[in-house]
Amino acid sequence: MGSKRLAVLDYGGGNIGSLVAALERRGVNFELTADPNRVTAADAAILPGDGAFGATMDALAERGLDGAVRDVVAAGKPFLGICVGMQVLFESSDEFGGDAGLGIFAGHVRRFEGAPRVPHMGWNDLTIEREHPFVAGLRGGEYAYFLHSYRVADSDATVASADYGGRFAAIVARDNVMATQFHPEKSQRTGAVLLDNFLALALS
Repeated sequence: MGSKRLAVLDYGGGNIGSLVAALERRGVNFELTADPNRVTAADAAILPGDGAFGATMDALAERGLDGAVRDVVAAGKPFLGICVGMQVLFESSDEFGGDAGLGIFAGHVRRFEGAPRVPHMGWNDLTIEREHPFVAGLRGGEYAYFLHSYRVADSDATVASADYGGRFAAIVARDNVMATQFHPEKSQRTGAVLLDNFLALALS
């Protein structure tokens, strides 16, 4: 996909093997890095995520990667957040008593209330709320695989929602910043469409 380079942020958290495998299958020029300068110099970046909001923010800050994320976003470069990598783009989370996020999107991450059981685990269908190049080719009704206990109930950046004890943001996007509450690399065709759309924006 040309000579452009994609940085995948390696902050020491979560299992990123499936994401790396998905990128390798696509022949993408990417680098797994914990160096904020390498992230800032890249043409696009992905922040994968597993685990707790506060621990993720701490790990990013320890490595200077929180500033690198802000720099990539401010430069208008394509950026993708996955799972907790989406959540930290918001202002705060109430997980473990509360932590501040990056504040790139307005809104707050809250624990599911009124849901049948927590965590929300398994396949759930998506409702497309508005158009964005990231969700091109999805009509709504497609399924994605979720595993999370906290969610953003609503955001002005929501482009697709899901319902579990109430509507929540499943995909958010604004301009060059895109993110999914689920793992696209584990979501079969739906996730493949999203990854391909992001890579087309990032590396074309």
